[in-house]
Amino acid sequence: MIEVKSLAKRFGTKTAVDDVSFKVEKGEILGFLGPNAAGKSTTMRMITGFIPPTSGAAVIGGHDILTESIPARRKIGYLPENAPVYPDMSVFDYLAFCAEIRGFGRADRNRKVEETLEKCFLTEVKGQTINTLSKGFRQRVCFAQAIIHDPEYLILDEPTDGLDPNQKHEVRLMIREMSARKAIILSTHILDEMEAVCTRAIIIAKGRIVADDTPAALKTKSSLHGAVSLTLLGGSPESFISKVSAINGVASAKILETEGEAFKVRIFPDAPDAAILNNILSTLSDNDYRPGAIFVEQGRLDEVFRRITA
Repeated sequence: MIEVKSLAKRFGTKTAVDDVSFKVEKGEILGFLGPNAAGKSTTMRMITGFIPPTSGAAVIGGHDILTESIPARRKIGYLPENAPVYPDMSVFDYLAFCAEIRGFGRADRNRKVEETLEKCFLTEVKGQTINTLSKGFRQRVCFAQAIIHDPEYLILDEPTDGLDPNQKHEVRLMIREMSARKAIILSTHILDEMEAVCTRAIIIAKGRIVADDTPAALKTKSSLHGAVSLTLLGGSPESFISKVSAINGVASAKILETEGEAFKVRIFPDAPDAAILNNILSTLSDNDYRPGAIFVEQGRLDEVFRRITA
């Protein structure tokens, strides 16, 4: 596993990371989420040994990143922020260099490079110098160097930054496929990415962990969780609000918009686990309302994120 113990980093009088602790087991994809300047990248850099912590420790597969740095780093694949690469090297030569410093001999080195080029969809540009590539391709080259030695632990800082929607989909698929045999930490500020890829999420703000749960569990903390949104055709919006507000388990209801004879309303339960949909459907049937669309809200991660990081 990756084990982070009371990790802290101070730059002068500024505390960037403050007493951060967590564990990541193999098979997990941990989303490390936070607003800008929350301490995400600083934490990633300490875990990988790029910068030393002021206090605390990071243990990678049983090796402390400070006292057993080389054995720990051998187990890590690291995609840093902003994809630093050697711009004057070709894609193939750069990856061959990365494979060489990872200890692969010539025969194995070329095989690993070709496999990684194909896995990261880079075969078509392998002869180009990196400075001629788009930002998305450079990002993929840096991702390729992180996985070329098939590490047990992957630390990915904004892995889909600069990629188009198709490329993001491809990278996310690769991450999910690799997670069965690896422990993965994925730093991001993109909520959709965290929900699409991660099995667990840590939210950090002002250097401290403010939430640690699954994406689905975090969504239940949204004020919209369990609310029913529906569009009705015909009838009086005010009359419907009056009737639906009297339903057992309903806390409140409000009109969201009206357009011609149609209107949209949202109905909120009085408890997070209150099941109000069946009672609402009975009210619709008893009063001859014509529903156009019905949707039960699962919750909004962006709302939860804003509230707990503010």
